Amino acid sequence: MVSDTDVDMSGEDESKGGMWALEQKIDRPMDEEAGRLKNMYREKKFSALLLLQLSFQSLGVVYGDLGTSPLYVFYNTFPDKITDTEDIVGALSLIIYSLTLVPLIKYVFIVCRANDNGQGGTFALYSLLCRHAKVNTIPNQHKTDEELTTYSRSTIHEKSFAAKTRRWLEGDAFKKNALLLLVLVGTCTAIGDGILTPAISVLSASGGIKIDHPGMSTDVVVVVAVVILVGLFSLQHYGVDKVGWLFAPIVFLWFLFIGGIGIFNIWKYDSGVLRAFSPVYILRYFKRRGKNGWTSLGGIMLSITGTEALFADLAHFPVSAIQLAFTVVVFPCLLLAYSGQAAYLMYNKDHVHDAFYRSIPEGIYWPMFIIATLAAIVASQATISATFSIIKQANALGCFPRVKVIHTSSKFLGQIYIPDINWILMVLCIIVTAGFKNQNQIGNAYGTAVVIVMLATTFLMIIIMLLVWRCHWILVFIFAALSLLVECTYFSAVLFKVDQGGWVPLVIAAVFLFIMYIWHYGTVKRYEFEMHSKISMAWLLGLGPSLGLVRVPGIGLVYTELASGVPHIFSHFITNLPAIHSVVVFVCVKYLPVYTVPEDERFLVKRIGPKNFHMFRCVARYGYKDLHKKDDEFEKKLFNNLFMFVRLESMMEGGSDSDDYSLYGQQTQRSRDSLLPDNNNTTFSSVVDLTISSCDSIVPAKSPLNVVNSGSSSGQVSSQREVDEMEFLTSCRDAGVVHILGNTVVRARRDSPFYKKLSIDYVYAFLRKICREHSVIFNVPHESLLNVGQVFYV
Repeated sequence: MVSDTDVDMSGEDESKGGMWALEQKIDRPMDEEAGRLKNMYREKKFSALLLLQLSFQSLGVVYGDLGTSPLYVFYNTFPDKITDTEDIVGALSLIIYSLTLVPLIKYVFIVCRANDNGQGGTFALYSLLCRHAKVNTIPNQHKTDEELTTYSRSTIHEKSFAAKTRRWLEGDAFKKNALLLLVLVGTCTAIGDGILTPAISVLSASGGIKIDHPGMSTDVVVVVAVVILVGLFSLQHYGVDKVGWLFAPIVFLWFLFIGGIGIFNIWKYDSGVLRAFSPVYILRYFKRRGKNGWTSLGGIMLSITGTEALFADLAHFPVSAIQLAFTVVVFPCLLLAYSGQAAYLMYNKDHVHDAFYRSIPEGIYWPMFIIATLAAIVASQATISATFSIIKQANALGCFPRVKVIHTSSKFLGQIYIPDINWILMVLCIIVTAGFKNQNQIGNAYGTAVVIVMLATTFLMIIIMLLVWRCHWILVFIFAALSLLVECTYFSAVLFKVDQGGWVPLVIAAVFLFIMYIWHYGTVKRYEFEMHSKISMAWLLGLGPSLGLVRVPGIGLVYTELASGVPHIFSHFITNLPAIHSVVVFVCVKYLPVYTVPEDERFLVKRIGPKNFHMFRCVARYGYKDLHKKDDEFEKKLFNNLFMFVRLESMMEGGSDSDDYSLYGQQTQRSRDSLLPDNNNTTFSSVVDLTISSCDSIVPAKSPLNVVNSGSSSGQVSSQREVDEMEFLTSCRDAGVVHILGNTVVRARRDSPFYKKLSIDYVYAFLRKICREHSVIFNVPHESLLNVGQVFYV
């Protein structure tokens, strides 16, 4: 009797028995290997010269946003006027300690350590958690995925506090959804940051024109800013790699200039501002200004904007290079720049609205204006690129509609361009710039977006410190208390400015959050429908090798979201058509909570049923940074792995001693040992490791396949079988390949509430209509495409 060996990926094990026990033996967790792999990224060593080079390059990519904050901080802190010069010292003290506590201590030396093999950002933290706890809302993972080289995780002892934290997170669906919602909130506000950063940076830099031409209208400045923004977004399709060599020198010059001007102003005007390094002046500032001092924190907070981008752009450089650049160049230059502006304002209180440009010595004004404009463009570029990466990651997580993604660099995996998102960002950015026209209201909006992202990062870091790092609860409490004290204080301050521009990021985040949540809800429901309606393998094999149909020459690639089982669309297909292809391959493309899947570990191939059924399954695995390119590579690699599977399977049946077999011996030996059954009455074929991972098939007892070498005669028979099947597969491929895609339509039930009908029948249906079709993503020729439609109700 032949049974279905597919394992339910959602963890449902209602049919536990001998087959289930064997599957557990095959897919043993590799805890020891995973423990060795967890430090792969952090253990990389760099020479001193290379580290200096990478630190220099990181200035242009990572620190552009944080470095341009001196353009607008003092103006947003004192939007009206300065009544007391001691307020300048108090504000400077707040800036100094904000830069010290948040970017320096929290992000550079703590949060950056929570990278996912060098990847940063909210999704990287979430993927790290998904590997240590079953919190993924789409349960499509299998134990074989844990054997990936990049699937690094630490071993957790069942009686530890980390294990208790994991069980608490896995306890119910509400906690999983709450965690996902937290990630989405941080992601959506980061997208708002990508809209507001170009607006405030370019507008602030363009405002320098009015210093030399005081009579110039504000509208002219806005027009100049809009022209720069249009040019910036229009050049995005060339990619960062084309102009990236300019970024680091520009930002390096920027930091040298603002640091040097700061030293000059401190020496020329008032070196007494350095007393702001004493935190006593913070208390005096709040005591003197009261509520106004509290609300001014919204402006102070702009001094640390760009910190969240620092973590999001972590993928390009090692943590040590980022730490070196910040501590040696960025941090000292920013402190000098703010201290210099404060010293200038001590004698020029009326110049607070344009303190940055007013404090520049006259002889270097125009060179500084040019550098400031270029630095603002670089800062904008960093956040725009980060937004593209965020959208790509959200797409991989099943939280954003499918969009066109273009690789702009053959060297760097993370450098991508998304045309649709690019033009949406440009339009929204121009609306914000032209609508507000001044830095103050945009600054209020900017501060709101940044503090929400920081709060989301803090909550995720608390879980990571408990679950992944397994820190003592006292250390976690200290981190949480200090972080939340600072960030909640800033959050309460920006709430006072919601009606003064702070509502903008909230609206932008709410729109994107609504889109992401609705799309994710529809995606989960579609996956659950496929899981619960998949075909029984016993029923399928009961149809016989012909499946009750005429088997015509050719290969049918049936695309499904299931990594196990036969999808419902296949039964829909064979019950409505009189014929099926000679070879059927069920193809599943799934994304895992890892930043990338190595090319040689991407495809898993297994046989479904006896050999004369000619049915296979292929699972293509991608990380959230991987790009499924629109070319013929996917189909070509799929068939290469399919042929390799057949060849290796035949070798293992015959116990071949060829050189080709020896290349895979190390990988397949473990699988061979694990396949020897305890029950002598049942014979199973070999598990072939193609990357290669576990690929199991079951054959009837009347045609046993021997795993152990049974002599040269057996090898010759196996070799002949291999040649026959390879020729059969080749002839089928030459006869034609048909791509069978399921077109599942989701509808709300008739008795559903109004809001659910609106969300599913209109919003989700509209998003499905405008998103990219699977056939376009897989580059399926129209003449080779067959859509199988089905409707289900939620």
